[in-house]
Amino acid sequence: MSVFGIDYAWGRPGVAALKRAGAKFVCRYVSHDTTGKNLTRKEADELSAAGLWLVVVWETTARRALSGRSGGAADAEDADRMARACGMPPERPIYFAVDFDASSAQQDRINAYLDGAAGVIGRERVGLYGGYGPVKRCLDAGKATWAWQTYAWSKGRWDRRAHIQQYSNSHELNGVSVDYNRAVKGDYGQWRVGETPSEDDMPDYVSVGAAAGQALPGGAWTTLAWDIEYSDTTGQHADGGGPALLSGPARYALTVSVTLRDLPAGARVQARAIEVSADDAARFAAGPVQQYIGAGTDVTSLLYGLPADTIDGKRRLHFQIHHDATGQATVTAATAKLLYWRD
Repeated sequence: MSVFGIDYAWGRPGVAALKRAGAKFVCRYVSHDTTGKNLTRKEADELSAAGLWLVVVWETTARRALSGRSGGAADAEDADRMARACGMPPERPIYFAVDFDASSAQQDRINAYLDGAAGVIGRERVGLYGGYGPVKRCLDAGKATWAWQTYAWSKGRWDRRAHIQQYSNSHELNGVSVDYNRAVKGDYGQWRVGETPSEDDMPDYVSVGAAAGQALPGGAWTTLAWDIEYSDTTGQHADGGGPALLSGPARYALTVSVTLRDLPAGARVQARAIEVSADDAARFAAGPVQQYIGAGTDVTSLLYGLPADTIDGKRRLHFQIHHDATGQATVTAATAKLLYWRD
């Protein structure tokens, strides 16, 4: 699960258009530009009043991050001053742009630039915008705490540590060119004027998958095992490819997508989430059961959604499937994504 956001430069789509598009946050610029690119206090007030979150990125020229430590220090000083003037709380991060296909040979200069920025605003507030290569290298080196990765120059790769993914460019919204983003962490550096998100505003995120081949015998509930881990920064799926998705206590929203083969047309399929006792796996409480019908084609697709639920302490969240066909069905692909909030 992710949160949809939009970034834009010189145009202003307006609050109404942003909300109609489903945006929950907006990424905006601070820079030395004098032609209307930058976020203003008036705009920040309007976005905040409408309930939209803001994220700020510093960009002057695409290759400015090659200017080394002195450039990073100078830019961080200006970026912090401008962002605070727009109402950004002082502890919130600033992303610094590497808006070109930076090579590994250029990383030392980029790292020096980030060192300069950290010397002014603190390492805990330094973020980087860029493609897969510079994002991975700066995070590996501990030079940035936050990352906003663009699909450009990334060749289909995503660094799972990135907080925001810019996944599609050059759309038009209310006559303005905009880019599409998704926040994949609960805290991605967002703020409103004078407001830092509370813990309740910032869910944590788990995303796991299951490789093809899990067998589902007819007439029995089968618990899926999740052997592919995409995102789990707090170790909820800590059982090494096992069934656990979340440990309580927590509030959560769950989405599971599964494709099955070898189900005859008309076969009844059921899916449910269950809360299993951490002390005794035979003890569990079952959640809502959702019903599906076998398609009788090569694959049957299931989409299970639990938009709001809670799990008690000392319990683990698992996911199960049941079908009434006489033969055996097989999982060809499965993903589970959840947002959760600690009570």
